[in-house]
Amino acid sequence: MKNPLLRHSRWLALGVVVCFAAGAYGQVFRLSKEQMAQFTAENPYDRFADGRPKVPDEVIEKIKKLDLDIEEAWGLLRQKGFPNQYDGDWKVLRPDKKLVGRAFTVQFMPARADVASGINKDAEARGLRGMRNQTAIDMLEAGDVAVVDLYGKIEGGTFVGDKLAYYVQKTTGTGLIVDGALFYLNRLAATGMPAYYRGTHPGALSNAMLTGINIPVRIGEATVMPGDIVLGDRDGVLFIPPQMVNAILDSVVTQRARDEWVKRKFDTGKYKSGEIYGTPRDPELKKEFDEFIKQRRSQSR
Repeated sequence: MKNPLLRHSRWLALGVVVCFAAGAYGQVFRLSKEQMAQFTAENPYDRFADGRPKVPDEVIEKIKKLDLDIEEAWGLLRQKGFPNQYDGDWKVLRPDKKLVGRAFTVQFMPARADVASGINKDAEARGLRGMRNQTAIDMLEAGDVAVVDLYGKIEGGTFVGDKLAYYVQKTTGTGLIVDGALFYLNRLAATGMPAYYRGTHPGALSNAMLTGINIPVRIGEATVMPGDIVLGDRDGVLFIPPQMVNAILDSVVTQRARDEWVKRKFDTGKYKSGEIYGTPRDPELKKEFDEFIKQRRSQSR
């Protein structure tokens, strides 16, 4: 495993900037409403009170209804300049159930006494019981997916066990992504909640400090912003910027219509793959192909 301190150096630098820039805002390592708007300026939707993008519930329901696959969305993201939105190689609780929701990002770092002391004193001055996993968990809302950067930590990297996972499930109705560990896995499975994690350990969360809530985080090879749409399936997890959601939904309808038409033609046994796959070269087939896609797109609206 890579050195976790080196791995997080860039986010620590950002966190320090945020800490000082947002002093009047009264939060440690959290973007102010104005900063959130600045870093998510292309968001076309409304926002939560803290400025986090709020993709509408009806759009999220459309994603669920389409039963969107990661492969269908990733290609367009890469084409449009977002190549670092996917991460794989996870342990998956409930691989039969897809995870869809809005990213609520949480960042931890290896514990350091002086930094942790300053963070906790600031939190206590604002009436909180220090900064810990429950500080973030109690901020979750319906439709949120806690996306937790625990830098791959397994021993002492257990973000939740059965009781807090149960709370998360009841509050959000979604699931969890933890770049770290979970414990009481059998009990978590009983909740029916989809979860993505790196490993398990019987010990509780320890030797780690909560340093960021709703800031940019790194999850494996992906960069995640608060408010991204989270899509998880048995392959891995994808984080979709809000401004890309509608384009992806339109693209998926077109892709599926194309696939359906191609397979229908293959079923006739009259054509070689080169005549049908891709864009048909025969003018009459091309016309039929275009009309079929147009019809399917109209039906999806």
